[in-house]
Amino acid sequence: MGANTSQIGDLSENQSLRALVGTEAISENDPFWNQLISFTFTSPTNRRVAKLTHTAARSVCRSLIENNPRTGNFGALVRVFLGRTRELKISTECQDQLFIWQAHNTLFMIRCLLKVFIREMNEEELCQQFEYQQRAPGSCGKLGPRPSLLPALGAAGSTGLMLDVFAFCLSRDITYSILFEAVTTLLVLLSYQLFHKEILRDGHIYKYLMQGRCLELTSRLVKTLLYNFIRQEKCPPPVTHIFEPQSEGGGLLYGLASGVASGLWNVFTLGGAGSRTGSDQEQHPLPLSTQSLLLLLVLSNLTDGPDQPNPYRQAIMSFKNTQDTSSIPSPHPHTFQINFNSLYTALCDQQRSDPATLLLYTLLHQNANVRTYVLSRTDVENLVMPILEILYHVEDRNSHHVYMALIILLILTEDDTFNRSIHEVMLKNITWYTERSLTEISLGSLLILVVIRTIQFNMTRTRDKYLHTNCLAALANMSAQFRCLHQYAAQRIISLFALLSKKHNKVLEQATQSLRGPLGSGGSTTLPDYAQDLNVIEEVIRMMLEIINSCLSNSLHHNPNLVYALLYKRELFEQFRSHPSFQDIMQNLDTVIGFFSSRLEQAGSDLSVERVQEVIKKGAVALPKDRLKKFPELKFKYVEEDQPEDFFIPYVWSLVFNTGVGLHWSPQGIELFSMDSS
Repeated sequence: MGANTSQIGDLSENQSLRALVGTEAISENDPFWNQLISFTFTSPTNRRVAKLTHTAARSVCRSLIENNPRTGNFGALVRVFLGRTRELKISTECQDQLFIWQAHNTLFMIRCLLKVFIREMNEEELCQQFEYQQRAPGSCGKLGPRPSLLPALGAAGSTGLMLDVFAFCLSRDITYSILFEAVTTLLVLLSYQLFHKEILRDGHIYKYLMQGRCLELTSRLVKTLLYNFIRQEKCPPPVTHIFEPQSEGGGLLYGLASGVASGLWNVFTLGGAGSRTGSDQEQHPLPLSTQSLLLLLVLSNLTDGPDQPNPYRQAIMSFKNTQDTSSIPSPHPHTFQINFNSLYTALCDQQRSDPATLLLYTLLHQNANVRTYVLSRTDVENLVMPILEILYHVEDRNSHHVYMALIILLILTEDDTFNRSIHEVMLKNITWYTERSLTEISLGSLLILVVIRTIQFNMTRTRDKYLHTNCLAALANMSAQFRCLHQYAAQRIISLFALLSKKHNKVLEQATQSLRGPLGSGGSTTLPDYAQDLNVIEEVIRMMLEIINSCLSNSLHHNPNLVYALLYKRELFEQFRSHPSFQDIMQNLDTVIGFFSSRLEQAGSDLSVERVQEVIKKGAVALPKDRLKKFPELKFKYVEEDQPEDFFIPYVWSLVFNTGVGLHWSPQGIELFSMDSS
């Protein structure tokens, strides 16, 4: 059969599929299963095929939902899968491609059916689908344990499926496609969260992951998912399997080119890899890496249980470098070791993707071992540059990605060694920075330029106080360590202050005009808005003055370009001398401006730029430090807000929704986040 999309409608007429979802029970030992699961298939890795697959599965799965309580065919399919997994390791060692291939196909079928089940029913009803067994003739009702006895289901039920999928995820000695299917199936099993606005904090699947044998595998699973991300392994090319009949009359397995199952599943997946265009294949060049990262983020952001913290988050928080030879035991029960050099390289390479930036944030914020290692690197520019590029293209990024990039910078700037070292790293020809040609600039000056640009973008577009606060906090953390600021970076610092000053005057004028307006004109209702705007702007101006003062007080002699820019625009600061909110901080700026202005006057008129810079450099050495008033050190530390899951769980699932490989959910019914914010 061909792979034309118009053939999707033929699914309901396919005899094999009709038998599976029909009214007749099929024993798990029936030869039918070998025929059903013998299809050529490569899991879809683009959204178009994923959407068509989902639509096709939904149309046939509804018949299964109706008939499965009487036939138990879904449970039989799961038992067929579980039976094959017991021999999969041996089959892999013997390179029994047929067995491996059928195990993959069975898991893919189960995953597609589960995805529809999850959308159509609650967790209790889903678990019942595993329990249903074939009814005895004349009996009524289902056999098997009730939902309240779910933990006792054993290998024949949902617990068995969960444990076997876990085992697949932990294996490095089985095929890429089975690993991908196992990781994707776990994501699907956790996707109930998409259809609830409130954060889910319990449920059967949640309990399976937090308790018992799944809990024992926590550190191994987290390590394997990280390893999958680190390896960045490309999807191997699809292999076509053609199996000959076992006897003249046709055995259990048919030649796939003409078999019923082949035709069915070529329609179902639009031919798998064979029908995909080149662009489709390039859309997700690293499907296992991408999917493993998404699952890792989902697991690490599950809420803590009533009696124990999230074990997957504990594993993320506590893992160590393989080169760490210290004998100090970890207080966390789920710790493990991984190669930090390989992890660092993968993080640097993948920062342009939203999930990788969120992983970097998570590791820097929660794992002190990773944070210490990153800050000790002598090539930190490989990590910082992609982060700066995210912020530079702020208009093309979603707000969450921008926040994560900015908070990463804030966490890094909490370290003084980082703040010093970035000014020692020289960069050449930054091609993505287009405002001005930067033939040579320090990483520190480039960081300042990008953060200031982000502030200016926010002032004119989004007006997000949270973003302003974090940008200014990063600059403040760096300010005492500013070194040899690039001329353009120094100019942009003063230009930002000029923009704030202009905005301050405009709002002040609007507030004054509102007060002078006639009674009843609405002035009394708009004045509080002006007052609030004025307060916010004055907070930002105060912070900018503190940043400039911190640089002048701590490293004046290292920054002649900032002094030059300050003198060139000295009139900007005059209006703030007598302002009660700025008088104290303005004393130091007045001292610096007055001191250097006097020395320039003594040097004569019509001075060249070079001569002015020479006077400034000599004056910076001559200015007595005790003439500048001491202020508390500017230091800000990032702290997550209370109940961070209210932000991170919707964010993580929006990433799964938008970037999950071979996964499609209809926007209708998604409750966790709005489509605009996804």
